[in-house]
Amino acid sequence: MIERYTLPQMENLWSDQNKYQIWLLLELLVCEALAHLGQIPKKAVYQIKKKAKFDLKKIEKIEKKTRHDFLAFLTNLAENVGENSEYIHLGLTSYDIEDTALSFILREAGEIILKDLKNLCSEIKKKAFRYKFTPIMGRTHGVHAEPTTLGHKFALWYSEIIRNIERLNKAIDMISVGKISGAVGNYANINPQVERYVCRKLKLKPADSSSQILQRDRHAEFVTTLAIISSSIEKFSTEIRNLQRTEILELEEGFFKGQKGSSAMPHKRNPITCERLSGLSRIVRSYALASLENINLWHERDITNSSVERVILPDSTILVDYMVVKFTRIVENLLVYPENMLKNIETTKGLVFSQRLLLKLTEKIGARDFAYQIVQSDAMKAWQKKEDFKKLVKNDRRIKKYLSKKEIEDCFDLSYYTKNVNYIFKRVFGR
Repeated sequence: MIERYTLPQMENLWSDQNKYQIWLLLELLVCEALAHLGQIPKKAVYQIKKKAKFDLKKIEKIEKKTRHDFLAFLTNLAENVGENSEYIHLGLTSYDIEDTALSFILREAGEIILKDLKNLCSEIKKKAFRYKFTPIMGRTHGVHAEPTTLGHKFALWYSEIIRNIERLNKAIDMISVGKISGAVGNYANINPQVERYVCRKLKLKPADSSSQILQRDRHAEFVTTLAIISSSIEKFSTEIRNLQRTEILELEEGFFKGQKGSSAMPHKRNPITCERLSGLSRIVRSYALASLENINLWHERDITNSSVERVILPDSTILVDYMVVKFTRIVENLLVYPENMLKNIETTKGLVFSQRLLLKLTEKIGARDFAYQIVQSDAMKAWQKKEDFKKLVKNDRRIKKYLSKKEIEDCFDLSYYTKNVNYIFKRVFGR
């Protein structure tokens, strides 16, 4: 049965059709296991498989009376199977099937996100190497700090996505467990070998211990991992939004033919997709909090988690995958303005080279505080009077006493800040 099951894509993964299909698969696998153990007739299992099917509309109609979706499913299944239906769900509780199915779905959702994260990594890597030595202003506290490269910025993003891939792999492993252990998890009415058989068929691990349900710390780890991924996407999106400011304009979200930015202002080109991703990340983070609150259940089992999970698990997986795919397209179509980057580096008239000058002067004087005072006095004068910092330095007798014209000139060399980019790239991307 498992061999014939076709994994749906994310858009269909959480559908009722898919959910019931997996429930049916699990019930049939339990019957197979019981038959192997000699607890039910093998002929009965053959007949059950032959007749087993469900109808969404009939399940919905039955559920209006039972107020229990799983019992509605079983009732409809029994109607179709007829004779031998007494062997279905033998010794089980509903969450033996529901939780194991949920683990199966979450694993598949995680694998889809994982694949798309790897695609994002590929696009960011392309940009990193393309702009490996393209100078850009490095900023701290939103203020010009020292020059770096755009490629270095992309390498930073790449490293973070790699960590998210590692986190997601671990979260997928944590959630890839099943339980077929009965109403309180003690196997009173079901042989543990049934659980091993079913989990092996689904490529899940049997939970070491469970109550009526799988413990929700597993699900919380999965959703909080998705929240971290969404927060990374928001971080990258926010950086693009900041660098798209009219006064900066170093990067810009792609703007396509026929696209309009404002109903009132025809000139507008807004980073709308980046803003959308920043907004969606807030939703995913709120789901992470809900998943953490689901860990605490009365006597390890009530159904306060159930209503929450019906919202947060489909939504968080779908949203995060959407965010990853959308951001990949943003990276692909990103507009880059190297000339503006150089212009912005020059905005402060050489002030961003102050640390290089400080280090060189300290080396010659042998007293850092004294060197700092000299450089800062010229820097503050340049800042307040909008003067050229290099000219002030070249005319400062205190500095000329220790540094030659060439040594001063070298302190304002942009290539100084790119000398270790290759070293960084080898660590991030390997050789």
